[in-house]
Amino acid sequence: MRLHVADHPLITHKLTVLRDQRTPSPVFRQLTEELVTLLAYEATRNVRVAPIEIQTPVTSTTGVRIDDPRPLVVPILRAGLGMLEGMVKLIPTAEVGFLGMVRDHETLEPSTYAERLPDDLSDRQCFVLDPMLATGGSLGAAIDFLFDRGAQDVTAICILGAPEGVAAIEKQVAGRDVTLVLGALDERLNEHGYIVPGLGDAGDRLYGTV
Repeated sequence: MRLHVADHPLITHKLTVLRDQRTPSPVFRQLTEELVTLLAYEATRNVRVAPIEIQTPVTSTTGVRIDDPRPLVVPILRAGLGMLEGMVKLIPTAEVGFLGMVRDHETLEPSTYAERLPDDLSDRQCFVLDPMLATGGSLGAAIDFLFDRGAQDVTAICILGAPEGVAAIEKQVAGRDVTLVLGALDERLNEHGYIVPGLGDAGDRLYGTV
């Protein structure tokens, strides 16, 4: 597994505002979108492209276009939806699928309650969106789901991650082509499975249902 933790003052600044409990939901949503676009630049560094001939006002030249099959962006419901717009702004030609996953607050184990994905993901580059990498249960289950459908190349984008979650994903995806992109790697998980210092429940803060 390849791990990239962003190191950019704009990302750190926006994360600081996200962490602040006084930040209202509309501002939180806007900053989340902006953060994902910044993180997506790194996450799409190895997106597959194909050469294309074009005509400029001066001469003909060779450029590139996003190759087929198109990348698949998969937000994990519900909090991942808040990251979707920032991703598709960068790759408007990408297809979008959905995975609905919920974590049991007692066992911390994830379960899938909904999915909308192509049956065959062979040779597809998949980008999974999940704001918080805490225990790694939900993200790990989502990655397994995609590989079971035939995916060969999965990149996960998370706003924050905990060391415990990173270690769990690294162990789970051994031997697979997986990249993990984080806005920041925080200190630890608390006894309730929340990231410390973190930013609270991303879904609640995105949609105001605290």
